[in-house]
Order: sequence, then C-alpha cells, then structure tokens
Amino acid sequence: MESLGLIAGNGRFPFLLLEAARAHGLRVVVAAIKEETDPEMNERAAAEPEHIRVHWLSLGELSKLIATFQREGVQRAVMAGQVKHKQIFSSIRPDWRLAKLLLNLRTRSTDMLLGAVAKVLEDEGITLVSSTAYLEPMLAPAGVLTRRAPDEVERGDIAYGLTVARGIAGFDLGQTVVIAAGACVAVEAMEGTDATIARAGELFRTLEHEASTLARRLTVVKVAKPKQDLRFDVPVCGVPTIQAMVAAGATCLCIEAGRTLLFDREAMVAAADAAGITLVGEPLVAAAQ
Repeated sequence: MESLGLIAGNGRFPFLLLEAARAHGLRVVVAAIKEETDPEMNERAAAEPEHIRVHWLSLGELSKLIATFQREGVQRAVMAGQVKHKQIFSSIRPDWRLAKLLLNLRTRSTDMLLGAVAKVLEDEGITLVSSTAYLEPMLAPAGVLTRRAPDEVERGDIAYGLTVARGIAGFDLGQTVVIAAGACVAVEAMEGTDATIARAGELFRTLEHEASTLARRLTVVKVAKPKQDLRFDVPVCGVPTIQAMVAAGATCLCIEAGRTLLFDREAMVAAADAAGITLVGEPLVAAAQ
C-alpha cells in the first residue's frame, strides 16, 4: 500500500485530506505540528492504527520531518491546514537544516519559505503534491451559490475588490480585501482572512460614531495568487468565514471558482442564506442566467 505524507496544520483541512486519502486506498503518515494540529488527530489514528501513523514535531524541525517520512517510506506528501504566518516568523525554532535554508532566502515571504522547504524535501526524495488532487469536488464552482445574488452595489464592489485583491496577492501579501461603496476598508496581511474581516467590521463600528459617507455593507473578496502554488497554499473558506462576516456586518463574499476550497459547502451556504449573505464564485457566469 502506498504511503502518503500529510503535513498537518490547524483546522479541519487535515482531517478532510486524511479522509480523502484513505478513500483513495492510501496509508497516511501524519506529521502533526505541535503548535497547530488538533490533538484529535491522535484519536483518528487510533481508529485505524494500521493505516494512519501520527508523528508529532515542532515548527522548525525540518530534519526530523525528513527523517520521519524516509523511515516510513513516504515518497509523496501534501500540506493541509493553516500554519499562522506569525507563527512561522516569530515562534519558529529552526534546526540546523532550516536555519541554513532561512539564511539563504532572498526574502522571508511565506511562498519563498515554503517553496524552499519543498525543494529540500524533493532533494531528499519526497515530492510535495497539491492537496486538490484529492479534494477536487470541494473546489468552488462558478456562479451564485446562495439564494440571493449580489445587487448592483455589491457587483461594483466585487469588480473593484478583485482588482485590489489580485494586486496585493501578486506581491505575496494577502489574498483577501474588504470593500464598501467602492472603497477599500481592509487588506489582509499576516493575520488571516477571518481576522481581516473582523478588523473591517471594527473599523465600521468606529465610523458609526462619526460622519461617514460609507454605507455599512461590506463585500469580502478572496482570490488565489497569480502564480498560486497549490502544493502548500490553497485558498479556503468555510462556515467560520460566514460567521466572521455576520459579526462584521458583511453581506457579500466573492471567491475564485476552481481555485478555492469550500469546506462543508452545504452548511456554509445554509449559514449564508440564513444571514442574507450572497456567496458567488468568480467568474460570475450563473448570475446572468
């Protein structure tokens, strides 16, 4: 039985990938990150001890990761689950191999760092592959996914938001922007999508006490990077994204069709419908039908 390595971050993504890999008949060797991975991973492995092995390691233990995969006969691996950007650059305690890699980086962007890690793994006989190879049915389709379609104002904010989001994504900054009435309210950096949405909502709560020309209707736009490396960086949205939007007072979410994973799509759409939020996949082909 072929073994697949799973480098697991936080959230439900690693568990969904684990289920998909098992459905493909693969034995899964999980490299669980102590600072990020849900301890529930141990319970999942206990249910299938012959087919799932879990090894815990800290961020920065690149040599241990390589040794573990080689010992387990892993030749292909995937990354699944978020590792907070600030964790990578503040909490990390690099071993000698990772320290050497960091010293040779031109810039310490997330893409540059993970790309270098992927190259080291490949040099050691471990090929990093895209998680979407196992989760293709979860990729967002094009068109309106909710009962309500975006109105004229929201369509205008989507168009502007796509321009801004693709601009910042091209610089490997963030992938999410929040727009209101043609103005950019918040831009994602290291904090992540949900925190960006929350920041936009907090800003608008402040503006409520001042004379503001901005209508309190936020549109969230999330895109893939122009040269997105799906091996270790797949845009993801789920029910928590909708919950963050409800708390912030956002009414519209636009994501890129075919390049964004939707976790628990039915529950996500149901939550959006209940809140009156419109969810659309760009290109917005179905909206005109």
